[in-house]
Amino acid sequence: MSTSKSSDLPVASTRQPTPVLSLRDVVVYPHMVIPLFVGRERSVLALDEAMNVDKRILLITQKSPEIEEPEAGDLFGCGTLANILQMLRLPDGTTKVLVEGVERVAVEALNDDAGYLAGTWHPIPAAESDEPEALDITARSLIGLFEQYVKLSRKIPVELLTTLAGIADPSRQADTIAAHLGIRIEDKQRILETAGLRERMVRLMALIEGEIDVLKLEKRIRGRVKTQMEKSQREYYLNEQMKAIQKELGDLDESGTDMGDLEKKIDKAGMPREAREKARNELGKLKMMSPMSAEATVVRNYLDWILAVPWKKRSKVRHDIRAAEAILESDHYGLEKVKERILEYLAVQQRVKKLRGPILCLVGPPGVGKTSLGRSIARATGREFIRMSLGGVRDEAEIR
Repeated sequence: MSTSKSSDLPVASTRQPTPVLSLRDVVVYPHMVIPLFVGRERSVLALDEAMNVDKRILLITQKSPEIEEPEAGDLFGCGTLANILQMLRLPDGTTKVLVEGVERVAVEALNDDAGYLAGTWHPIPAAESDEPEALDITARSLIGLFEQYVKLSRKIPVELLTTLAGIADPSRQADTIAAHLGIRIEDKQRILETAGLRERMVRLMALIEGEIDVLKLEKRIRGRVKTQMEKSQREYYLNEQMKAIQKELGDLDESGTDMGDLEKKIDKAGMPREAREKARNELGKLKMMSPMSAEATVVRNYLDWILAVPWKKRSKVRHDIRAAEAILESDHYGLEKVKERILEYLAVQQRVKKLRGPILCLVGPPGVGKTSLGRSIARATGREFIRMSLGGVRDEAEIR
């Protein structure tokens, strides 16, 4: 393990070209201390060269983290000159290095003639601010916005605000805030490239406001989801309590399983959407009623009736006119006009496939063969014959 104290060597005295360490998914700012794990061969060679000379290294972020061996065009044009504080070889072959940012620099040229990337550079001078009051107000606004961001975010410790309060240099404050923001690498790089302090603070404030809006939206969504979960849990708890109470009163011997069976039958019945919604509404009412009430009996009878309807069951219709004629002749003697009309009706139905409107109506006194003709038609077409007696019915409401 190699350790060194922060170098007091002036920036201008740093050897050039300086070894370059290309970074993925991280931007290092001046005065920022950060551990880095290095595994690429060229990067390890650059670290060794820097340790042997002045412990200064140039940190430049890659434009795309997927590139394994970046060239000059794959790196941003601005980086950070840093001191190597500590370097440690790990058992797995990687190198852990602790660096401290020193200065913003603009890269002039890069080459890899020595087997590692090295570059020439010049420091980015800080832009002079002729409005100290405006700079102070902007710094206070930036700190206030960052406090809101820290309170909303769960990833940043609140102790960072105390650390910021102890930093007197506004430029260092801005860089510390930028280092802890959860923003895109491109935005962090743009902050690093901004020399003007007030301009840098204004850009940071715009980024923080955008992040605050996102965090507030996430908080609202989390609150909405939590409310929905609490509501469903509350309904489940109350339903379980109701079942327990009914069971203690002796009302829930078999009704609990009956409700579940009814719900399964409704789902499997194959009803149209309107009928299914109606059945579920009625089942919900039934769950809230006492099984011994008269209204519960009516609702239960309605559900039993609607479940008995063959929603998905259909008999296969047989369209054989000769077979139908043979059945009608064998079942009935005479009635030539009636049998002829029935055969005409079946022939039209066979041709049209979907017949709408016409309904055969057989009228006559008792005993002339109306019911037997209907039974013969059912047998001829392969349909089930159902007889419904309406004798004595005077109101259509009774049919419904």
